Amino acid sequence: MSLLSLENVSTTYRSPTGAFRAIEDVSLTIAQGETVGLVGESGCGKSTLGKTLMRLVPTSQGQIRLDDEDITHASGRALLPARRKLQMIFQDPFASLNPRHSIRRILTGPLKVHGVKGRAERERIAQEIVLEVGLPADSLDRFPHEFSGGQRQRIGIARALILQPQLIVCDEPVSALDLSIQAQIINLLVRLKREFGLSYLFISHDLSVVRYFADRVLVMYLGRIVESGPTQEVWDSPRHPYTRALIDAVPDASHSREGAAPLSGDLPGVQNLPGGCRFHPRCPFATDLCRSVEPLIQPDATGHAFACHHPLAVAEEA
Repeated sequence: MSLLSLENVSTTYRSPTGAFRAIEDVSLTIAQGETVGLVGESGCGKSTLGKTLMRLVPTSQGQIRLDDEDITHASGRALLPARRKLQMIFQDPFASLNPRHSIRRILTGPLKVHGVKGRAERERIAQEIVLEVGLPADSLDRFPHEFSGGQRQRIGIARALILQPQLIVCDEPVSALDLSIQAQIINLLVRLKREFGLSYLFISHDLSVVRYFADRVLVMYLGRIVESGPTQEVWDSPRHPYTRALIDAVPDASHSREGAAPLSGDLPGVQNLPGGCRFHPRCPFATDLCRSVEPLIQPDATGHAFACHHPLAVAEEA
């Protein structure tokens, strides 16, 4: 049984110029102890998907199940049990922490809301988490502005861990950090996954990070999943031209292929989606079929799935 499952989920935003779907007809599963990577360009809907499954934005269609419980429309107190199981690490460690709250208040507040009685017990748990994520022992009495960017992200990780969740959504958790600090945070997440048996949805535009960190990868383009499969298999043999272009854009990678087609053009706005395959205006292999008919995502015999009328050939083994 999956820990988390989304079935045909869509999220609609409304603006003064009308409504538009930021994500459309997305289905995915995450098993206990699994890390699933979600990749794509900025603006493709990755963060919206993370916020949707967190129930931070409403679902306009489909179903979200956590531990086989339907949480699609849960709110208020009915959502509290899910909050204990499902937490989020946000992209910006500066904007995601209240500058007026001490680290003690940031960490003990969720414990109080979720019924952990006794100030001494809440502080004991907070102190243990602070040390677990590699922060100084005196951190509880300090405020976010007293910490570096990497330390603030450790505070964000501690806040996500404080309720002992089963699944953490990591929304670009290292993109705002220096390269050396990124490696420290990734290694910390790997260790915490092992020690606490965590599952992750790891959202990133950096395929090299996802390749190292994720068991499976989902590739998103303009609100739809266009390819999915085991991370190494997708990396070695991408079937969708968009996935291949993303991989070929990774600097100094050892995956170079002859005839690699660079990704041209800009990501269209979700309020003005092209007909047929959404990728066809930027695809070097597009045909009239691509321009008129949207392909459905279909798995092959190995479970590697892709939505393309003209999928790339499987790479030959050396």
